Amino acid sequence: MTTLSPYKAEFLKAAIDGGVLKFGNFELKSKRISPYFFNAGDFYRADLLRAISTAYAKAIIEARDQTGLEFDVIFGPAYKGIPLATSTTDKLAALDPDAYSQICYSFDRKEAKDHGEGGNIVGAPLKGKRVLIVDDVITAGTAKRDAIAKIQKEGGTVVGIVVALDRMEKLPAPDGDDSKPMPSAIGEIRKEYNIPIFAILTLDDIIAGMGSFATPDDIRRIEEYRAKYKATD
Repeated sequence: MTTLSPYKAEFLKAAIDGGVLKFGNFELKSKRISPYFFNAGDFYRADLLRAISTAYAKAIIEARDQTGLEFDVIFGPAYKGIPLATSTTDKLAALDPDAYSQICYSFDRKEAKDHGEGGNIVGAPLKGKRVLIVDDVITAGTAKRDAIAKIQKEGGTVVGIVVALDRMEKLPAPDGDDSKPMPSAIGEIRKEYNIPIFAILTLDDIIAGMGSFATPDDIRRIEEYRAKYKATD
């Protein structure tokens, strides 16, 4: 059985204890009925915010150590990405001040401001900067493509994306036949933009860590869901 690294196990426990990761029957945008649901918007309590920012920071440090990931600005797409970007920037500087005390954060407005300083971006300027996007999940990929386009329009270069959860789930088939092999949204964006995408947790991680808190029925249902909808990449 796979053993989760300590930071992943701590994050999974916080998500369960805080009601961020729930088990049951949940209808997704794709109309699939999922046996679990993860909502990073529920990390609004101080201890939970600390848990998720710590997990993002440790995932980023791990990615740096394993792949050489380097960046100047952390970008959080509005709205859920805004607290994630700001809190992760602070946590990185606390965990590794030598490497990260000078990094910056930015986020976008849903609508451009037409007075004062104006523009679409709040925080650090992106021109000429290496930008790391942080967000909760990638579902269809539309929001991430919009964020990448905004960053590129401002003159920044996207060097990676970090998400809280990779559902490892294939995109719906155009003809509605879910038995067909299909890629995931993460796989499509990774291939389309040639950028790395990192996740704090994957569905495999959730299943690996479920034994200590989930019922056998929950575990069985999630394993069946994974088998039915797992992506080709």
